[in-house]
Amino acid sequence: MAPVKIAIVTDSTAYLPKDVRERLGIRMIPLSVIFGDETYREEIDMTADEFFVKIKQNPKLPTTSQPSVGEFVDLFTAIREEGYDAVISIHLSSGISGTYQGAVTAGTMVDGLRVYAYDSEISCMAQGFYAIEAAEMAQAGRSPEDIIARLDEMKQTLRAYFMVDDLAHLQRGGRLTGAQAFIGGLLQIKPLLRFENKVIVPFEKIRTRKKAIHRIEELFAEDAEKGVPLKAAIIHANQPDEASRWRDELAARYPHVEFLISYFGPVIATHVGEGALGLTWYQP
Repeated sequence: MAPVKIAIVTDSTAYLPKDVRERLGIRMIPLSVIFGDETYREEIDMTADEFFVKIKQNPKLPTTSQPSVGEFVDLFTAIREEGYDAVISIHLSSGISGTYQGAVTAGTMVDGLRVYAYDSEISCMAQGFYAIEAAEMAQAGRSPEDIIARLDEMKQTLRAYFMVDDLAHLQRGGRLTGAQAFIGGLLQIKPLLRFENKVIVPFEKIRTRKKAIHRIEELFAEDAEKGVPLKAAIIHANQPDEASRWRDELAARYPHVEFLISYFGPVIATHVGEGALGLTWYQP
């Protein structure tokens, strides 16, 4: 029996570099950021660098939007026409966006293609790790069921923590759950956040940026010091120099960990704000 031909789709909030997407054949469906009456598809019409320039020129915070069901249908139809039997469509957490549900709905509307929508329950490069793993397995001829089982397994070891300079963006966008504990001290703290049950929740209240980074390092060390191989990514919002320094420090300390640097692009940066910094890792 001929192997199943599988396409991998993710959305733009995985922030996978274009060369990685091209090498692994990962399709990307973009979310958009909206400044007034101007809509920009992230990673296509607007880069992260362009976003941070534009946001300084616009005092009003932009809004964001997910791909329409019609865009998913068009993409899935094109994939089917290319001769694929199945698609695994990996998306940012359904707790903060309807993108995953859009993929589910579109999957019921395209005949002749098996659509496996997958809720990463997270975002950014943590989501990107799922897409990369799925694409490598698809290239190796693994079945859709094997790939989904591996993604579920990854969830058991995947961790991500991030800090923001200002909680106001997340609050205004309604993307922070359980923030009441932080009200009143917003200006004085650098809160540590994480995804829990598909939503962004406060993890710890920390007073300074330096202490927040140190605390993330402590959490990372709990896994890294076991000596098992890990893949990790530092994620930054317009802080490339700080991210590079941090990567170099951690890589020197943990030579058995494969580190890369990623970023918060326009849609997620709208909610976390400039200066955000995070670390995600999993056991390959």
